[in-house]
Amino acid sequence: MGAAVAIRTDMEAGELRHLARRERDGRVAARLIALGNVLDGMSREAAARAAGMDRQTLRDWVIRFNAEGVAGLRDQPRSGRPTRMTEGQQAAFKAVVLRGPDRERDGVSSWRIVDLCRVAEERFGVSYGESGMLRLVKSLDLSWQKTRPSHPRADRAAQERFKKGAFPQP
Repeated sequence: MGAAVAIRTDMEAGELRHLARRERDGRVAARLIALGNVLDGMSREAAARAAGMDRQTLRDWVIRFNAEGVAGLRDQPRSGRPTRMTEGQQAAFKAVVLRGPDRERDGVSSWRIVDLCRVAEERFGVSYGESGMLRLVKSLDLSWQKTRPSHPRADRAAQERFKKGAFPQP
C-alpha cells in the first residue's frame, strides 16, 4: 500500500470549514469539510466516510486541491449530448422558421411546435420531440411571438380595399 498523498498546509482546517459554511455548492462544501477533517488528524477513510465519499475519491480531491486550491474542488463543466442538427442545418432551419410557412407546401398558416418537428423530420431527417424542439427554438434565439393566423380562403384584395376605405385620409 502506497503512502498517503500529503495535503498542502497553506490553509488551516478551520479556514477550510469556514469556506465550507459559506459555500453554496453542497458537493464542494463536503469536499472542504473532508479536507479539514484530514488536516485535523482524522483518518482518511473516516474523513471520506463522514463526507459521503470513498477513500480513493478523497485522494483524488486532495490531488486536485494541492494543484488548484479551492477552485480545484469544483466540478468541471461537462460537454453534454451533441446536437442532432449540424450548425449548417440549424442555420437553414432558422431561415425556414423566419420565412414562415407556405400554405400550399406546409399546410399551415402559422408555425406550431408540432409543425416544426414535422418540418425538421421531412427536410433534415432529424426527429425531435416537442420539448426538444422547444429547446432548439430557444437556442436559435427565436421567440414565441406568432403572427396573427390568416384563414386559407381569405381574399387579400378585399382586405386591402377594406383597409383603404375604412380609414379615409383627411
